[in-house]
Amino acid sequence: MPFVKESYYIDKPIKSFLFLIKKFNLTQAQAQRFISKGRLIVDGKPLLDKASIVVGDVEIIKFKPITKGIKPIFIAKDFAIFDKPSGVITHPNTMATDYSMLDEIRYYFGDNANATHRIDMETSGLLLASLNRDSDKFLKLSFEDRKIKKQYLAWVKGRVEKEFIVEEPIKIRDNYSISKHKVEISKDGKYAKTYFRPLKYNKKLDISLIEATPYTGRTHQIRVHLFHVKHNIIGDPLYGTEFNIAKLYLEGKLSKKDRLEATGANRLMLHANKLEFSYINIYKILSKVNFLKGELI
Repeated sequence: MPFVKESYYIDKPIKSFLFLIKKFNLTQAQAQRFISKGRLIVDGKPLLDKASIVVGDVEIIKFKPITKGIKPIFIAKDFAIFDKPSGVITHPNTMATDYSMLDEIRYYFGDNANATHRIDMETSGLLLASLNRDSDKFLKLSFEDRKIKKQYLAWVKGRVEKEFIVEEPIKIRDNYSISKHKVEISKDGKYAKTYFRPLKYNKKLDISLIEATPYTGRTHQIRVHLFHVKHNIIGDPLYGTEFNIAKLYLEGKLSKKDRLEATGANRLMLHANKLEFSYINIYKILSKVNFLKGELI
C-alpha cells in the first residue's frame, strides 16, 4: 500500500503545520493541505486544526511509492515523460488507492516530483511529470494557460473522410438516472473546441484512426465531441452504449466479453501521443519541447 503510518515523538509543543514544515521540508500550503486531508494522527484520530499545538506521540500517514516497472521514456533536468498504460489512474483517488502513476513518478524522482496534469484512467499515453517545485508550478500554469499543446489518436466508429471541428459547449451532468454520461453537450455548458483529422480507414471493421487536437480542456471533451458527431470511440463504455452497459461498467461488473461485444474493444481506444511546449528552467533558458510517441494499438 502506498500510504503507510509512521510514528514520531515531538518533545516540545509546536504548531502542527510548523512541525510538518520543519520535519519534512514542506511549504506552508503543503503542510496545511497535509493536515486538511487527515494525514496527521493524534490519539488515533486525524487532527484537522491547522494551527493546533502538538506534542508527544503523533502518527503521520505518508505516501510510500511502489513500482510496477513503468519507467520514464524521457528525462530532462526539471521534468520527465511517462507512457501511461490504459487502466492506470494518474493520481490516487483516496488513501485506499493501491497504485497510480504517482507511484512511478515518486519512485524514480522523489517526494517533490509530481504529475502536472491528468489523463483519464482508460486513456493511454504521454504523462508529463515535474521533478521539483519550480517546474511543477511552471508546468501546471502552462497547462492552465493553454500553452502546452496536446494531441491524441483515437479509433472511432465509421468512416471519417475529411477533417472537421466540433465547437460545442460541455456541461457536467447532475443527474445520472437517465444517462450515465459524465458530461453532455449543452448550451449551459462551458465553451469547448476540438479539431479532428482522419489518418486511416479500416474498411473491414468500418473504423477510422483519427488525430484529435483539443483547444480547450473540458472533462471527457474528445469523447463527448466524437459521440456528438456519431463517431464514438471504440471501447468507450459510457458514450455510445446502452444505459445498462454503462451502469455495469461504473459498478465494476461489466465482463470483458460483454464489453467487447458492446463497444468493440476491452479498453478505450484513445491515446495521448503528442506534447508540445516551451520550457523556461530556473536559469531562464528557453527550450522548445516537441515530444511525439507511439501509435494506438
